Amino acid sequence: METLRGTVERIVFTNEENGYTIARLSVRGRYDLLTIVGNMAGVQPGAVLRVSGRWKNHPTYGEQFVVEDYAEERPATVEGIRKYLGSGLIKGIGPVTAGRIAEHFGTYTLDVIDEDIQRLVEVPGVGPHRVKIIAEAWETQKAIKDIMLFLQSHNVSTRLAVKIYKTYGDESIEMVQSDPYRLARDVYGIGFITADSIARNLGVPEDAPSRLQAGLIHTLNTLADAGHVYVPQSKLIADAAQILKQPPEIIEPELVSLTEAERIFIDPDIDPDAPAVYLMPFYRAEVAVAQRLHRLLKDPARDPLAGFAATDWAQMNTFIREKDGWALADRQLDALKTALTERVCLLTGGPGTGKTTTIRAILRVLAAKGHRVLLAAPTGRAAKRMTETTGHEAKTIHRLLEVDPGEGFKFKRNEQNPLLADMLIVDEVSMVDLILMNNLLKAVSPGTHLLLVGDADQLPSVGAGNVLRDMLDSGEIPTVRLDVIFRQAQNSTIITNAHRVNHGEFPQFPADKTDFYFFGKNDADAVAPLVVDIVANRVPRKFGAHPVRDIQVLAPMHRGSAGVAKLNELLQATLNPPKPGLPEYQSGSRLFRTGDKVLQLRNNYDKDVFNGDIGFIQSINLEDGEVFIRFDDRPVLYELSDLDEITPAYAMSVHKAQGSEYPIVVLPMLTQHYMMLQRNLLYTAITRAKEMVILVGTRKAIAMAVKNNRVSKRWSGLVGRLQAN
Repeated sequence: METLRGTVERIVFTNEENGYTIARLSVRGRYDLLTIVGNMAGVQPGAVLRVSGRWKNHPTYGEQFVVEDYAEERPATVEGIRKYLGSGLIKGIGPVTAGRIAEHFGTYTLDVIDEDIQRLVEVPGVGPHRVKIIAEAWETQKAIKDIMLFLQSHNVSTRLAVKIYKTYGDESIEMVQSDPYRLARDVYGIGFITADSIARNLGVPEDAPSRLQAGLIHTLNTLADAGHVYVPQSKLIADAAQILKQPPEIIEPELVSLTEAERIFIDPDIDPDAPAVYLMPFYRAEVAVAQRLHRLLKDPARDPLAGFAATDWAQMNTFIREKDGWALADRQLDALKTALTERVCLLTGGPGTGKTTTIRAILRVLAAKGHRVLLAAPTGRAAKRMTETTGHEAKTIHRLLEVDPGEGFKFKRNEQNPLLADMLIVDEVSMVDLILMNNLLKAVSPGTHLLLVGDADQLPSVGAGNVLRDMLDSGEIPTVRLDVIFRQAQNSTIITNAHRVNHGEFPQFPADKTDFYFFGKNDADAVAPLVVDIVANRVPRKFGAHPVRDIQVLAPMHRGSAGVAKLNELLQATLNPPKPGLPEYQSGSRLFRTGDKVLQLRNNYDKDVFNGDIGFIQSINLEDGEVFIRFDDRPVLYELSDLDEITPAYAMSVHKAQGSEYPIVVLPMLTQHYMMLQRNLLYTAITRAKEMVILVGTRKAIAMAVKNNRVSKRWSGLVGRLQAN
């Protein structure tokens, strides 16, 4: 064992889940910076550390000091204090103010802040208002430091300590001690693994009922994150046993306790040989969706569109031709008739088959008769596109339902306060998960016609369920499937290749077309640099496209040499490098700069920003600990501790791109992505592009995706419930 003392110059990497950190340490007497690695949760640039550990030689990164124990000391030099205060640790103190404070008070700076913080008004540029902000932040930071001392041995980062403090306040330590597994339920960013680590260190036995129950709930949540609505009981017990490292026979009895507490529901009717275990919200939602759909289909309430039952549909088509200059094809006319005469209708089909044209015709007819129509889509980008293509305002489903953050994030629109419309049209329904569909159906009033539009061959929703596919498979909902590619769409290689892929055929790259390209590259490590060159140089130079606004890089996976994480790192460095005078902020392993294109990772009802929304960082203010991000010309305020909800979006996963369209899509395809190389993923990626698709990688990877039509099965009971009602 050896002990070193030095100042942290910068953080290279932090794992936000377990606190594992790679940092560069400046040690007196050493001219080069040392690399230290280990669990050092919450360490900031400028911190003075005393670390104990051993040297090792990493085969790739060279000599490293592996930290086994460390203690954080107060910086003793003016420069150390400046770095410490200017790291973004204290709201109200940024690098400039930190320099002034440290220069004014010297090595006594931290004593002054501790004992007589009002003296900060002596510093030029620091007035009473800023002193008040700093004082409040310093007190909060001291409270967080106390929590950190408690949590430090459990590898909880400063960022998560801040969230724990925001959730529980001064009762944080007491709450964590009494039930550490609450953290996984209450605090965004803390999962079961972290909560379990804390619990184990607090002495919670491995076979404690609280631990076993938390492990079961965690297993159910993990499988729900993979899209499953329920889990066969045997699968649940086996997976939980593996996570908990406990025998199945002591885990299974805890299902009774969870059932009695109404946290889960066990349904033996789904499969008598394998009872289905649901998290209670999913069970209630699945039952309610089936009941509400049947109620809408059979409701005897007055039908505001009843007059269309006697329509001469050929004459109606003539009316549309006279008004808009085009007529509907036979299948489109069937969709128009079904939507206007059935209470619920599914309209599905691939790109170029006329779904949007059909919607526009329905809107034309309803407007002519004076009927009220509402339009919605799951994401802001999908709603904006729907507005542009139809000429009618479309809202996100969340905004349509009027989410109310003050009421526990419930929706104001529900059975008691339904939506007022004669027809509700919802696009991109393949993206709608079970919980959101249930909330939507709650708000559909009796008599309102519901038209659900989507492409069932795309990837299913990110959330649990496969609602569109289940409704189609049930055979219970009136459905029209558009399957003819219109002549104008046949000129698009994007559309023809999308259908080729969907039919299991290899895409074509015609030399006489400029909308579909393939760049072959067998060396996996060379693919990401080539993608960057295509985005930053080749396409902008040849086609005049903007590398950020017009081009979206999609990737099948997050990890790997051409995964989302690596591509974002390289694209950010090329498209938005550091600029003198503009601050940047490191949040865990993510680096943010002014001008960055970013993606929201979760629904934040307080901010009115939702999972999948794209924004641009307008400003980063380290002094005030604030970041402004522009979403559709609307600035939204984030505190630095909120930035775990944001990730760079120069590249994103294909799943995150659902419901969106981009002028140009660049997609790396490598055999190292084999786990995700599925037909519906490639099909979804291709159909995101309006003007151009560029595939980069190997033909073998493309062929693997085209041939792999084994869509991952999602456990869902909705088909059976729809057929049983």
